[in-house]
Amino acid sequence: MKLFSKYMRRISFTITLFGVLLLIYDLGFDQPAFMQNVINSFYIFLVACEILFIPIPYVSSRKIPVFRVWVFDFIFLVYLSVILLDFLKVIDLPFFRSFLSVYFAVIFSSFREFSFLRIKLKNIFYNPALLFVISFITIIFTGAGMLMLPNATTAGISFIDSLFTSTSAVCVTGLSVVDTGSSFTFFGQIIIMILIQIGGLGIMTFAAYFSYFFRGGLSLENQLFQKEVTNTDKLAEVFKMLMRILYFTFLLEIAGAFLIFLTLDPAIMPSFDNRVFFSLFHAVSGFCNAGFSTLQNNLMEPGFAFNYPLHLIVAGLLIMGGLGFPIVFNFLHYIKHLVLNKWFTRKVKHIPWVISMNTRIVLITTTFLIVSGTILFYFFEYNNTLKEHSGIGKVIEAFFCSVTPRTAGFNTIDNSAISGATILLVLFLMWVGASPGGTGGGVKTTTFAVSILNAISLARGKKRIEVYRREISSLSIMRAYSMIFLSFVVIGFAVMILSFTDGDKGLIKLVYETVSAYSTVGLSMGITFDLSDGGKIILTIVMFIGRVSMLTILVALMRRTRFLNYRYPSEEILIN
Repeated sequence: MKLFSKYMRRISFTITLFGVLLLIYDLGFDQPAFMQNVINSFYIFLVACEILFIPIPYVSSRKIPVFRVWVFDFIFLVYLSVILLDFLKVIDLPFFRSFLSVYFAVIFSSFREFSFLRIKLKNIFYNPALLFVISFITIIFTGAGMLMLPNATTAGISFIDSLFTSTSAVCVTGLSVVDTGSSFTFFGQIIIMILIQIGGLGIMTFAAYFSYFFRGGLSLENQLFQKEVTNTDKLAEVFKMLMRILYFTFLLEIAGAFLIFLTLDPAIMPSFDNRVFFSLFHAVSGFCNAGFSTLQNNLMEPGFAFNYPLHLIVAGLLIMGGLGFPIVFNFLHYIKHLVLNKWFTRKVKHIPWVISMNTRIVLITTTFLIVSGTILFYFFEYNNTLKEHSGIGKVIEAFFCSVTPRTAGFNTIDNSAISGATILLVLFLMWVGASPGGTGGGVKTTTFAVSILNAISLARGKKRIEVYRREISSLSIMRAYSMIFLSFVVIGFAVMILSFTDGDKGLIKLVYETVSAYSTVGLSMGITFDLSDGGKIILTIVMFIGRVSMLTILVALMRRTRFLNYRYPSEEILIN
């Protein structure tokens, strides 16, 4: 019976895989009537097969699945049964007769079947960093292929432009060589939004969650990988962190979409459906720090450039996504601890050092960068790009323009018109970027903070960095300076090549574009559309390196040292 169940699982997986490929073909190409009928018939066949296959593990195995699995299977089985009965005209429910409901059935079936797929990797090749890099490469090329489907664009797109757009979406950059709103259809924009969501959180995060949900557990290799990705201290808390990340992300994006929807003027965007999709797209793009917009001129578009509530909501999403999940969860835990200690002192045991040193450094550094950036931007651009705004509007726009270079990419001003001082400010903010564990890029706030603290410690004659009665480990210092050095190497090398392929664009603009790509920001001085194919390829590579980090790529490619139980005599090197 167990062998029978195994074969049925393989058959079910094969049918579902074929159904997913057929769904992509159906949505991506215009179908003649005959072919559409054949495709629709296969969808119904897939629904019928799933109805037969879902109960088999419950009959063939004595082991009862966990509660959440059989509840989902029961609800899904009822859903599939209603679709089939409606198709057979046993019942009459218009929604289930529409093939939108069948599309949902195919998608959820694929989630269910793919979660049971076991990929065996040889231990010698198992490397979390390598899997992380491969997962991004896979989704980038998959997305590029999806964007080249005829129904994804209004007038077709070249492979290089498709690859650039897919990389920009997966790496949550926001740079675009074609206009997202006019060049892509509604189907194409949905693909971009999905790529942004997957890229912001990582495809392995989704895969691990669904695998745990349906299997009831994760393999040891998967747990070790997710422990590295989520920066979780304890192996037993890996799934709990995954669950928090996904729930927090979707909750915040839904709340952000709702608030964005309230700020939209029906006179500017009359269609209710368009306002809903606009809100959802920008909420996902905002929280994931992507910077993509369906508007031709981003948030500079007339009717949106002075929508200050919209700008504040997007800025809030950018900050929350850029802080990093470990920081947000630790800070929320700290708030909970304070509230419980204040109102339920007798019931709660005092927990010392609730908020970690990492959280303190990130919050202080982020606050410093936002406040100082707002003040400097306000004074540098007061009579320049901010002159069209007045009063509180100038302050809000200065705040927004201080937040968005931190790997977001939304723009409410013309970046090609900013002053030289502002260019240097934006370059610095882009280079620093967001915080570790979040959806943004850059060298990270902690890297910047550690380098400053190290300089202060050396100036004071200390041999170690001490802050908040804690000592920062030498490994963290080494990582910080490695990130800084590698960022300069990648940016410098890319600018040098771009100066050869697109030297007519001007060195300042090329540096601005490269730093924006490396830090996955998406801000541009207006040269992205005019780049040569060689320039687009260079920026595509830079965006990928910036998202996964050069250090991660080196770790993935280099063989790790196995034996460190020795030390050579130390010797001082002349530095200053």
